Amino acid sequence: MHLNFKMYISFSYLYENVKCFTEEIGLYKLDKLNPYIKALALIYRRLVWDINPKSFISRNKLNIWKDKCKGKKAVILCNGPSLMEVDFELLDTSSVFCFGLNKINLLFDKVKFRPDAIACVNKFVIEQNIDFFNSCEIPIFIDSIGSSIGVKTRENMAFIHSLNLKGEFAKDCSMSLCQGNTVTYVALQLAYHFGFTEVALVGCDHSFATKGVANKTVKAEGADPNHFDPNYFTNGTNWQLPDLLGSELSYQKAREVYELNGRKIYNCTDGGLLEVFERKSLKEFLK
Repeated sequence: MHLNFKMYISFSYLYENVKCFTEEIGLYKLDKLNPYIKALALIYRRLVWDINPKSFISRNKLNIWKDKCKGKKAVILCNGPSLMEVDFELLDTSSVFCFGLNKINLLFDKVKFRPDAIACVNKFVIEQNIDFFNSCEIPIFIDSIGSSIGVKTRENMAFIHSLNLKGEFAKDCSMSLCQGNTVTYVALQLAYHFGFTEVALVGCDHSFATKGVANKTVKAEGADPNHFDPNYFTNGTNWQLPDLLGSELSYQKAREVYELNGRKIYNCTDGGLLEVFERKSLKEFLK
């Protein structure tokens, strides 16, 4: 869909007025009352994004990617410490499509390898990495919340809309997708949307040294032992403790959807505790 200038202004005006009105009456706070209000809140969030002109632009970009890589392989670079065991020279020479996640740019001063796309959906990570997202030329797929906290609309930037619908897997990400307690699940949905037949995970350790209540927001102290870079979360930055059980349930859903549609996910991580997917070495996967 192409918007002319008058349509863009009209949608911008409608978006701002609906947003102001619903915030004024407190609708965004009502989704904890009962399932009917929960459903209404989901519709509201979807509507507010749909009338935002940025949603039309991003949806067009996502539609361009639909099945663009049909029949090919992809690698998703997760953020565990074992990511540093990956043979990035092998990835470079293979020319396989690679998704980077969140703060994958912390890898850039260590290796010359660069991913083909980057996905990020966590608000804290977006805020902490916003300067990179606003200057990077790699295609970026970022949660729509980023559009309201300073992420610029650029040619290589596509905003994705996520809804809190547990157990859902989006084969087409142009409307909405489910975060599934981990950005890796988002990347698996994007990889399916792109058309990839086989997808490998690397650096998916599925374990954290830091313990606590799932999804609780905490402040980072000292060097980060949970990610591939000790500066990933540090110096008092906010981050959310993992929900490993929730993540595993999401992985099981992804495996089910992929296999029911003749596709496959492999775990090519060096070690780690994730056993949902069939294990395979990265070298073997890239053959």
